[in-house]
Amino acid sequence: MSQPLAERLRPRTLDDYIGQKHLVGEGAVLRKMIDAGRVSSFILWGPPGVGKTTLAQIIANKLETPFYTLSAVTSGVKDVRDVIDKASRGRFFNETSPILFIDEIHRFSKSQQDSLLGAVEKGVVTLIGATTENPSFEVIRPLLSRCQLYVLKPLDESDLLELIKRAISRDVELSRRKIELKETAAILRYSGGDARKLLNILELVVEASPTDDVVITNDMVVNRLQQNPLAYDKDGEMHYDIISAFIKSIRGSDPDAALYWLARMIEGGEDPKFIARRLVISAAEDIGLANPNALLLANAAFDAVVKIGWPEGRIPLAEATVYLATSPKSNSAYLGIDAALELVRRTGNQPVPLHLRNAPTKLMKDLGYHDGYKYPHDFPNHFIGQQYLPDKLLGERLWHGQQNQQESKLSMRMTEYWGDRYKE
Repeated sequence: MSQPLAERLRPRTLDDYIGQKHLVGEGAVLRKMIDAGRVSSFILWGPPGVGKTTLAQIIANKLETPFYTLSAVTSGVKDVRDVIDKASRGRFFNETSPILFIDEIHRFSKSQQDSLLGAVEKGVVTLIGATTENPSFEVIRPLLSRCQLYVLKPLDESDLLELIKRAISRDVELSRRKIELKETAAILRYSGGDARKLLNILELVVEASPTDDVVITNDMVVNRLQQNPLAYDKDGEMHYDIISAFIKSIRGSDPDAALYWLARMIEGGEDPKFIARRLVISAAEDIGLANPNALLLANAAFDAVVKIGWPEGRIPLAEATVYLATSPKSNSAYLGIDAALELVRRTGNQPVPLHLRNAPTKLMKDLGYHDGYKYPHDFPNHFIGQQYLPDKLLGERLWHGQQNQQESKLSMRMTEYWGDRYKE
């Protein structure tokens, strides 16, 4: 049985690799590492069908190093340890580390990811992970810190057209037929920047033709696929574009647009929990302290969707969407935590002032821990001015109240407590 077109056409070298010029083009970061023959562990993040697996295989071929593959769906901790043990025993001094490729690494559990740490840190294996999900949320921090992160982009129109022409002219099966690419809009639209899907569609259309003369038109592609031209792909580029439009419409206070993009996701079969999660994030990031009830309502909508499912789940999702879109907006908490994180990274682990430290033992009390701390509830209005930041960070401002009814009250209270420190 013949291999699928996508497999027959899989590139074997970087010169045949289409797309991702920002990573593998002349002078790009990955190209330099590959040409130098020394590749460190990294994670490829991008939508399906943009060349993550292919790139890993090309690197292994180029470096002439053993290449191990694990499935995040079927492999357990034992499988990970077996591969690491095999890689360790089969390696000689001064050899390039074997490559361990894990597709959909975000599906690995925490314990599975933990089992990789030692081998990656010691260089027993060079890890190449591939994921369609944001690694910041799905990959444990210790593993992420040991890997570079490279973002792959959906293939653009010129990349896809180059791929079609290559398939028609070079593939052993397709080159036997007379194929004319008369129209391309439909096949490009359905592929959604996914090379594998594009080649699958091309193969389906050609194989369905009764003669060796094949003229590809938009109508022909639509008829062959029997799909809605507005089909929504949960795993493709449109998935990312529509959720982006949804969130931006909420942020932009346009409830009509937000409901439209919500309907697009519902009609396309999007996971309702994914939509609900994005609403919770938006409530915290974009509405924030301007209307704290937004986070409560978004979280309640999440719970309701989990409990009742489709189709009724569309109603609490719609309620939360309209409420968030029509709420006043503030990102002061979002900006505040990012400013605090930047300050921590810049200044390191500053010591906790002695009066703020806990003193559960006599030794700690003798050392001055907790000494001088003033309990705010013992003072009028439950407030007493005292130092809470580390000594070297006194005077740092991280939270800035924004111009809305709720935060104006909060800023006014902080000014009453702290004076000029919280005056904008």
